[in-house]
Amino acid sequence: ATAWAQLEMECSHAVAVEVDARVERARLGARVVHVQPVRQDRSEVLWGSQQADPDLRRGSEAGPRGLRKEIATDFLSILEAAGRELKGRLAGIPGALVERKRFSIAAHYRQANENAAAKVQQAVNKVAAQHPQLRLLVGKKVYELQPDIDWNKGKALLWLLEVIGSEPREIFPIYVGDDLTDEDAFRAIKQCGLGIVVSEEPRPTAARYALKTPAEVDRFLHKIVARLPTNAAS
Repeated sequence: ATAWAQLEMECSHAVAVEVDARVERARLGARVVHVQPVRQDRSEVLWGSQQADPDLRRGSEAGPRGLRKEIATDFLSILEAAGRELKGRLAGIPGALVERKRFSIAAHYRQANENAAAKVQQAVNKVAAQHPQLRLLVGKKVYELQPDIDWNKGKALLWLLEVIGSEPREIFPIYVGDDLTDEDAFRAIKQCGLGIVVSEEPRPTAARYALKTPAEVDRFLHKIVARLPTNAAS
């Protein structure tokens, strides 16, 4: 708990110091690029069609020049079948909810009691066993089935930095996430930027720093942007 509190206390100050250093080394100023996945499906960023947008501020998942990366589209029919099966198995379980995303299936059981939660786990395991092309991830009160391929948020992040096409001194990436799947990105960014986990409870993480809530993230980002030269933010 003490180490976790230290992560939180040091976050804004330490990141601000590193941003100041990057701006100084770059001379022309650092570039701040805010990338936000489109709303239709967060899994789209990982598995699906990553459409590049010439204006990253509009919420595109990728970089400039209309670059496109196709991942896991061959799994759509498998996901469709697994989703139907999982819905059938969970239909009679109180508090269970199936969320069918385009490139993944999530089984939520936050509202389920202990007995129902065990049934959810059993149902998910059976569906996963029948579809070995999918892998099972366990989150906080959620199970998720995803295409079992060598691709994750860390690889997506490194790909994004590559398509932006900047030198290390021109961009200082800061990755903020609250999900267990964000840990791949935290590990990937260690050598070239900073990872910040968002969680109210201490947890093992590869992130260097921590914030508790989305409101803290919002305040933190405003503080960082305020430290940059007027020509740096984009």
